[in-house]
Amino acid sequence: MIMDEEQWADSSRGREQAILDGTLWARFCDELKAAGDIVLGPSTPPDLQNRAEGLRYLTRLLRAGLESQVESSDPHYPRFFQLSSETVKIGNDNPDNIYHNANLDGRLDYRIRGNRGSVHYLSFGTKAGSYDTTGTMEPTGQLDAADLVTDADGGFEILVSSSPQPNNWLPMRQDSSSLIVRQTFGDRASELPATYRIECLNPEGDSALRPERFASQLLQSARFVSGTAGIFVDWMERYSAHINTLPPDDQERCQRAGGDAAIHYLQSYWRLAQDEALVIHAPRIPNCSTWNFQLSNFWMESLDYRYYTISVNKHTAHYNDDGSVTVVVAHSDPGPGYPNWLTTAGHDQGGMLWRWVDAATHPPVQCRVVKADTL
Repeated sequence: MIMDEEQWADSSRGREQAILDGTLWARFCDELKAAGDIVLGPSTPPDLQNRAEGLRYLTRLLRAGLESQVESSDPHYPRFFQLSSETVKIGNDNPDNIYHNANLDGRLDYRIRGNRGSVHYLSFGTKAGSYDTTGTMEPTGQLDAADLVTDADGGFEILVSSSPQPNNWLPMRQDSSSLIVRQTFGDRASELPATYRIECLNPEGDSALRPERFASQLLQSARFVSGTAGIFVDWMERYSAHINTLPPDDQERCQRAGGDAAIHYLQSYWRLAQDEALVIHAPRIPNCSTWNFQLSNFWMESLDYRYYTISVNKHTAHYNDDGSVTVVVAHSDPGPGYPNWLTTAGHDQGGMLWRWVDAATHPPVQCRVVKADTL
């Protein structure tokens, strides 16, 4: 007899039976099937290109969900993994970044050992909640490289706990459940990435697979897909109120979604006809660690920065004589007079994001749509 969800979810015996009789696998597949409705929703673009990318997006989220919820889920035996990478992209992921994640338990204690490298910006942030449960990743503590004590060779040790520790301490709360590491490069070719590993100082049990736990983990991986996709489709629907402009985003909402406390986000939606270009002008660049601007597709996946120039930052930008910056987004190269040209990589719409990182102020950024041939 196949058990229904209420029967097996409330007991380890029920979850074991769900594995044995196939109920678990059927529910996992049903959850994934339902996630497809998000791609086909009324506020998503109905054309072939955007639909195909939407379905690919779900497969990428599934890879991330399985890595997070199954392979790297045990907070007693944590490991760093990449929830966002060159081929898994979530929430306007930064092309200048290397991201690493780890699953934690705020009731346990951890140690991170590593080497600072020379990457321009490095931050460690603990979070509470997740996209598949609460729909948020609320910040519970942050430690930036500027406050990191290292030895002469760049080596460091960080203690991660809910109780204060001397020297390099990364705070948690009792409900903290994850850690995000951001490495932000100015020039990847000339900077060395940081390296690090994490261990739990007071683990219980061993790292062997527990069938009754696996049942919940597998379903959580599917719910990560629908939860994450739903969140950022909702964001794009909200951004559709100010297409082709870059107003400041709701900073509190960005932080609840896992944002970095040192970043001020200007986030929006771009859409251009084949004969149009978007001219973005930052009249004043504030004193800051760095800044960047990027293009993404409708699903808020950064466009493929491996092969296309779709972002610009403080270190790669060409500056005007007065210190301002002008960026042109266009389907084709407008010529040598526009060195900060970003290609749409064959897309007609998507997300866009300007970040001020560790900035003293957050000045506005101006946008206007022009006919491409008038450039």
